[in-house]
Amino acid sequence: MTIQTTMHDQLAALRAETSAYDTKRFLEFAINRVFSGQIAVVSSFGSESVVMLHHVAQIDPTVPVLFLNTGKLFGETLRYRDRLQDVLGLTDVRGIGPHPLERDTTDPDGTLYSRDPDGCCHLRKVLPLGRALGAFKASITGRKRFQTEARSLLSRIDLADGRFSFNPLVEWNQAELARYIEEHRLPVHPLVSDGYLSIGCLPCTRRVRAGENYRSGRWAGFEKEECGMHPGLDGDGI
Repeated sequence: MTIQTTMHDQLAALRAETSAYDTKRFLEFAINRVFSGQIAVVSSFGSESVVMLHHVAQIDPTVPVLFLNTGKLFGETLRYRDRLQDVLGLTDVRGIGPHPLERDTTDPDGTLYSRDPDGCCHLRKVLPLGRALGAFKASITGRKRFQTEARSLLSRIDLADGRFSFNPLVEWNQAELARYIEEHRLPVHPLVSDGYLSIGCLPCTRRVRAGENYRSGRWAGFEKEECGMHPGLDGDGI
């Protein structure tokens, strides 16, 4: 039996065991039981990130949180990260970003996003996250099925690149997320009230207009919905 086959068997077992778990129990299972000390949260500190981070902080605030500082983020996002780290008591928020040599070679003038957004995401997100996740056997993401068509078939647990990915909020919708934030009186990303729903890098994110879908403000004008840093069994680039 190959290692990959063994991991696929483990994936099936993990999915079966957690199928009836609620979000809190699902996260406790991942953090405290199967991957204790070997799991990290991947967070953009975007419009809904506080829901996942609040859950994690209640279970174990020392779990590493990997934050992709692409060098192109809104200042509001950086300040929101600092506020959530303080309010939630997160003790290990790690800012990761593009390697300076790769950045200077691939995007010397900082305008790659305007002509090759996939290449920019690869440089500023995919490569740094791949390096950071090398130290872990599993990750936790905040991906949800409602966000994009590609994510509509997303499972609660995926396997990609030899690593398990837990997606505890996969079945949550926008109303449930908003209600959770309100009920727990959690800080809201300051750009949400200004019409931003899905918040990424400043040059590639705009306000969502009336009648548009959740991700319409991301990479407007390009046939692009994903940054490519979350490949998985249930769809490329999610």
